[in-house]
Amino acid sequence: MEKIKVAIAGYGNLGRGVELAVRQNEDMELAAVFTRRSPESVKPLTEGVPVYSISDAQEHKDDADVLILCGGSANDLPVQTPELARYFNVIDSFDTHAKIPEHFANVDKASKESGHTAFISLGWDPGLFSLNRLYAESILPNGKSYTFWGRGVSQGHSDAVRRVKGVKRGIQYTCPIDDAIEQVRNGSRPDFTARQMHKRECFIVAEEGADKAAIENEIKSMKNYFDQYDTSVSFITEEEFERDHTAMPHGGFVIRSGLTGENEQTAQRIEYSLSLGSNPEFTGSVLICFARAVKRFADQGQTGCKTIFDIPPAYLSPRSAEQLRAALI
Repeated sequence: MEKIKVAIAGYGNLGRGVELAVRQNEDMELAAVFTRRSPESVKPLTEGVPVYSISDAQEHKDDADVLILCGGSANDLPVQTPELARYFNVIDSFDTHAKIPEHFANVDKASKESGHTAFISLGWDPGLFSLNRLYAESILPNGKSYTFWGRGVSQGHSDAVRRVKGVKRGIQYTCPIDDAIEQVRNGSRPDFTARQMHKRECFIVAEEGADKAAIENEIKSMKNYFDQYDTSVSFITEEEFERDHTAMPHGGFVIRSGLTGENEQTAQRIEYSLSLGSNPEFTGSVLICFARAVKRFADQGQTGCKTIFDIPPAYLSPRSAEQLRAALI
């Protein structure tokens, strides 16, 4: 069996999650790791995997079938994905929902010009939750959809927090508001603001001498991340951070309440949920199964950018169409 050669750009929490997922899939192998750090300082878990500077990625464009980008959505992926799509078939987990159309256009242009395939915004939200929202609203047109996240660690929001000047270490928890969830489950279809559905909790280790008031203000006013939510910022010691905030759980719900029947009086509810012990490990597993689809699209000569709505489910599995029909339908 010829294995799919996967490369990783960025060897942080998500990059390690992708590597662990590669190791669970017999039809894949890790071909390379690209990093902004000194390559000598990065030690992958997989023996013998070369590590290169990301600035040298172009020189290794033929080493991988798929490059999975594991940087942050705030500053990394908007630049890296369109740039690297000029040399590789790529996947990212860009999760700034408001900027996805803009990001799609940039990546689509670059990948079409270079003749490559690109998948963006793949993970569990955006990604799996996006697909479930589409299914639910298509099935129950007279209805309303709600998405709740957490309580858990948002990788994108945590990355954004860590980029604030004066922050040494930081993490952000997204917390759903229980009363809002219960209203939806009880069949009510209220119009919530973002603030009424979630709150955000940030725990920060500040650099010595840093202006904590300035840090708190910058976080709370950060557009597309915190400005629409009740956000708490707590400053803690590095010992407290190490003790209480190094795990990365997450999860959430997609709920659609709707009505069917002759007089549209029959209540129906669709609910999809995830409970994750490790956000980066699960997201890495999602990205890896879509690497199969990238390879299949590329082999068919398809170019340009795709989202989860464009990808046949069967392309995610290593099983044949015949095996899938026999086992899963």
